[in-house]
Amino acid sequence: MTQAHPITISSWTLGDQCTFEDRCKAASAAGYDGIGLRAETYVDALNEGLRDNDILAILKKYNICCTEVEYIVQWCDEKRSYEQKYKEQTCFHMCELFGVKHINTGLMEDYSIDYTAKKLQELASRAGDLIIALEPMPYSGLPNLSKTWKIMQKANCDNVYMLLDMWHWVRANQPYDLLTKEQAQRVISIQIDDAYTRPYAESILRDESMHDRLAPGTGDFDTASFVKMIRDTGVDPKVIGVEVISDQYMKKGIEYVANYTYKQTVGVLKKAWPEILNETVQA
Repeated sequence: MTQAHPITISSWTLGDQCTFEDRCKAASAAGYDGIGLRAETYVDALNEGLRDNDILAILKKYNICCTEVEYIVQWCDEKRSYEQKYKEQTCFHMCELFGVKHINTGLMEDYSIDYTAKKLQELASRAGDLIIALEPMPYSGLPNLSKTWKIMQKANCDNVYMLLDMWHWVRANQPYDLLTKEQAQRVISIQIDDAYTRPYAESILRDESMHDRLAPGTGDFDTASFVKMIRDTGVDPKVIGVEVISDQYMKKGIEYVANYTYKQTVGVLKKAWPEILNETVQA
């Protein structure tokens, strides 16, 4: 696999209806270096009857790694549910199992900067040596780069970084010259995709996010320019995630989704950051 910047098919890109082995097989055959797993898809694998050693053996069989773990949510609640506490601990375990150093983390609820920063400090403390990767999303409590950055500065935690997803970036109406070099040093990973010019209505924007994204370079927002921003500001992404959640693509099967999204991703990287594709490959 690519050592420094594994091209990773994010968990939602292949949906939640395939077996763990079929997920690995499709991703590997398409050319991906890694797969992403949500806590839910990991638990699905366990419910298939697989144990951790079985999961690792299947990854090895298809010469692919799990390089992305997600998704911690509801960490600002004063009284967190046992489900969310257990999900958080599952993410910690997955990181240990797969050797992943960061966890994609969102926040749907909208709280003040001061309160969110306090709760972020608590989450960062529970994470220990792991990195919390905050993902700004326009319909969430971290709606854009500005608020996310203010919360990070207020919390002042060494193990809190950002995950920047292109779809969320453009749907927050953020230009490609917004990210500063200082902020870029706190970006741990990226996810790329594309979108139509006209968004869904604000009240149902999340529906578009979860059902109608486009493959990198196939929409109206110039994925290559987003990647160039990432490169030019000095981001060193530990993962290049491909998160294309599309009912339209999934109707054609996971093999099609994996092949099509990988092909489009490589095309974008050839245009915007070709060095990524020429990195040393592990045996």
